[in-house]
Amino acid sequence: MEANESADVILVIEDDFDIRTLISMTLKRSGFQVVAVETGEEGLKQAKILQPLVITLDLMLPGIGGLEVCETLRSDPETEDLYVIMVSALGDDDDKVTGFKMGADDYMVKPFQPDELVLRVKAAARRMKRLLQSTATKEVFEFAGLRLDSTQHRVWIDDEEIKMTITEYKLLTHLLRKQDQLCSRGELLKEVWELPPNLNTRTVDTHIKRLRQKMKHLAPFIQTVRGAGYRFSQSQEI
Repeated sequence: MEANESADVILVIEDDFDIRTLISMTLKRSGFQVVAVETGEEGLKQAKILQPLVITLDLMLPGIGGLEVCETLRSDPETEDLYVIMVSALGDDDDKVTGFKMGADDYMVKPFQPDELVLRVKAAARRMKRLLQSTATKEVFEFAGLRLDSTQHRVWIDDEEIKMTITEYKLLTHLLRKQDQLCSRGELLKEVWELPPNLNTRTVDTHIKRLRQKMKHLAPFIQTVRGAGYRFSQSQEI
């Protein structure tokens, strides 16, 4: 089912009236139900009530800022798995890395193209719906202290549960399914983010870095194939 064929709810957290209106109208024209708020406090409240498929989150908010909002969402069991797209005028790599560290699944820089926003939201919505519908398919990976259970969407390392965002979980699952095989950045963009494989973005590299940090002593299994992409392998890097 395409995202615009159902009443999918998107939560927009943006204090600038013009940008909030632009995002809301753009998504509504694509068939989404949109709830738009202008403060982080109201955003956190609505996230719990609505359980939206996707949240677009501005960083520069009055009161509780966007980074704190994202961190709070990730720390609450009721909202920890919601998909968050940060939308910010802060476009440096360091700003993006900080956003991803706080738990963002994607990051867009203002000014943005409305068509690209719709593309990213639709891709996120499709992915979230499939994830919610996939609990009937059981898939378990176990080795070297790692255990991933696709039924529960949970990951453990040495019996300690590792908290991951939806995107980190899906990225690890894809690498495990293709163990010892090269996964190009374009392939990962397409299969994990459902974005065009030729999109010019550092998203893949940033998420790989975050995933390695969470993988502890298993981090070396996520190998960089210079100039080509990544692979998950227990063998020595070449």
